[in-house]
Amino acid sequence: MPISARLLRVVLVVAALGCLGAAPAGASGIWHVVLAAGDDAEPVFDNATREMSRRLIAAGVPGDNIHRLSASAAELSDGVESATSEHLLRRIAGLAPRPGDECLVFLTSHGEPSRGVWLARSDRALTPDELARALSRGCAAVPTVVIVSACYSGNFATGKMAKPNRVILTAARGDRPSFGCQVHRTYNFFDECVLGVLPQAATWRSVFDGADRCVRRMEHTLGVRPSEPQAYFGGTVATLKVGF
Repeated sequence: MPISARLLRVVLVVAALGCLGAAPAGASGIWHVVLAAGDDAEPVFDNATREMSRRLIAAGVPGDNIHRLSASAAELSDGVESATSEHLLRRIAGLAPRPGDECLVFLTSHGEPSRGVWLARSDRALTPDELARALSRGCAAVPTVVIVSACYSGNFATGKMAKPNRVILTAARGDRPSFGCQVHRTYNFFDECVLGVLPQAATWRSVFDGADRCVRRMEHTLGVRPSEPQAYFGGTVATLKVGF
């Protein structure tokens, strides 16, 4: 029996939709990234953001989508943006991901108890509430990964920072220091562990689990009180894939 023209159109539309749905599992949109080294007292912070930027570019993230900020005069002379609180918050709030895209914000610096992440260029700490507001403006409801690598940074994984679309990894409990901020080191402990597990990790939860084990081993060897890295996984991104 000949197929009618109307039925033929329906068949073609269904077939087209089937092809659209055949995208590879785990495919994701474009990353929109802010990387900030808040202090230049040791080179470990800039080393970490520089390496993260290198890996993102190697994975195909457009360079224009990666904003790297620093407190180092040498980095600023090379065109890196100054990591003042004003510049950092404006960069995050100005991110413009489309539906299907993702945000990544990586802050690494010293930390202050009950205050936040130290920004040497502003001579003050960035608070969790400030970061939460900027993220809500810039990243809105898209999947957002926030890495806060600093002493006493656990407060960034609670309160207004905790949203359903956010994955938050921090280097320590809110009342504990983290370790590895020495001039002779390439990275601090947490950054070294995160960067070390990223290539093998499928999801951000596995990134945290691997980094947590790594930090605990290094601290045990050093003989210090554990920093106890903290994490938060929002309900809509609990199994979010790394994607780069």
